[in-house]
Amino acid sequence: MQVIGHRGAAALTPENTWPGFDLALALGVDAIETDVQATSDGELVLLHDERLDRTTDGSGLVRQTPWSVIHELDAGSWFSEEYRGAKVPLLVPTLEHYGRRVPFALEIKQPGIELRVVDHVLALGLLVRITFTSFDWEVARHIKSAHPAARVGFLTSDVSPQSVQRVVEAGLDQFCPPASQVSATQVSAWKALGLEVRAWGVRDTELMMSALKAGVDGMTVDFPHLLLQALGRAQG
Repeated sequence: MQVIGHRGAAALTPENTWPGFDLALALGVDAIETDVQATSDGELVLLHDERLDRTTDGSGLVRQTPWSVIHELDAGSWFSEEYRGAKVPLLVPTLEHYGRRVPFALEIKQPGIELRVVDHVLALGLLVRITFTSFDWEVARHIKSAHPAARVGFLTSDVSPQSVQRVVEAGLDQFCPPASQVSATQVSAWKALGLEVRAWGVRDTELMMSALKAGVDGMTVDFPHLLLQALGRAQG
């Protein structure tokens, strides 16, 4: 059972920041999930929302803002004063800093940047430590088609047989349904097709436990300390 810190440890620290990644590591996660998109001048940054407003002291669309502006923003004080001054990270320095210490799940938020992301991962020699995911089917399919050795997952709320079948036919490695839509029967059937099952949208411990009982291979959680505790793997 893979414990994946969602955006680091989003319930405990400002999401998608190095302090969050540091805490996730200290807690003992198996992997860290983060989001990748591009600035107006093409820099690959780790931010979830299309806009800067919620998680920084800036405003506007990420894709319309240059890195020189985003780099100066405070990405921590919205969460608490303790994290004032935390920065929006760039993809490559983050992978250089953490990539050999913990695997990453990189969610591609903008269609069209996916092969650039893979190229950076290849250049760093980290392909075996990265899972590429997206809610955009063409992004996921494109990565697997261009790089068959890449580990790719499809994030979706559609758990119909047709949805699962196209994931299998495209040769993807991972099917990623919402925790609210998994059952032991479904998970068993998906695994029988050769898919790894990773749940997302784990809003509370009740959903966490139900996904755990369903037998998923992993899940992304904002509160990895609670999942680790449930698994008997809490640090200290």
